[in-house]
This record gives sequence, C-alpha cells and structure tokens, in this order.
Amino acid sequence: MGLYFHLIVQFFQIGLFSFGGGYATLPFLYRIGEDFGWYSSKQLTEMLAVSSITPGPVGINVATFAGFTTSGILGALIATVSIVFPSFIIATVVYKLLDKFKTSKYVKGAIKAIKPAGCALLSAVGLKLLLTSNLHLLGGIFLGILFISTFFKKYDAIFYLGVSAFFGVLIGAFNLIGV
Repeated sequence: MGLYFHLIVQFFQIGLFSFGGGYATLPFLYRIGEDFGWYSSKQLTEMLAVSSITPGPVGINVATFAGFTTSGILGALIATVSIVFPSFIIATVVYKLLDKFKTSKYVKGAIKAIKPAGCALLSAVGLKLLLTSNLHLLGGIFLGILFISTFFKKYDAIFYLGVSAFFGVLIGAFNLIGV
C-alpha cells in the first residue's frame, strides 16, 4: 500500500508544480526515478521517446509509462490520474474566478516570470537527455541537420516527429542487421 501512496503523492506534485507542458514534467520525473529507483534515466529516455510519438500529451503518457514500470496497470492508472487531477482542480477554480484575474497586473507579471523558468527547465532536460542517451553517430548527424533546418524552413512539430521517428526506425534497423 505504501508504494501506491508514494505514486499518488509524487505524481500529484508533478501535476501541481510543472508548468509549461509535458516536457516540463521531465525534471520531476528524473528526480523521482533517482530518489525512489522506480526506473533508470535510460528507461525514462525510452519512455519519453515512445510518449513523443504516441497520441496524447507527452507528460501524461510518460507518467502512465512510469507508473506501469513501477507497479503495472494499477500503477499506470494511479500515476495518470494523480498527474491530471491537480490541473483539473486548478482549471476549475481559475475558470470560476477568471473575470477577477484576467486584467490583474500581478497575474500578468507572474505569467511573464513563469515562461523563462519553463524555458530553462526544458533546456536543462534537453541537455540531460542528450548526455544520457546513447546517441548513435548517424543519429547525432541527423539531429544536427534537423536542428539547423529549423532555422531555414518552419514546419509543424508533427513533421519533425514523423521524420525523426522514420529515421530512428531506419537507423535501428541498420543497427540490427549490422550495417
């Protein structure tokens, strides 16, 4: 019973304190993986890769995978509900009080302050993912080409995910057959 309580508390905290979308949950997920030993950094990187190409929000998908890795189907259900519940509560309360807050200079200032913090967290996670993944040389070259191409032509994020998934599968297949 203690494990389920810890899952609820940890994922509720992630849902409560991670601002900026699904990738903003990653620093918290790395921390609980290290603190509790529920999964390794490599496993979290793999969860993120699968979550990025599956339908649904990345943070919730990763929480579901992390919960499953930790404690099976019940763990996945607990982690998913626990990470979503704070947003549900906050969205309901904010919706009820929206008229009072929409012109407040304090709320506007807080949102302006949160955005750079979210960018810093995402940058830190990106760097950690890059350093902890076993990036294949060909994959690294492809990553560089894809990154540089974003400066010249803007496509939807789905395009980049699709191209990356295709080349990832292709590189993986070449690795399997020894090419």
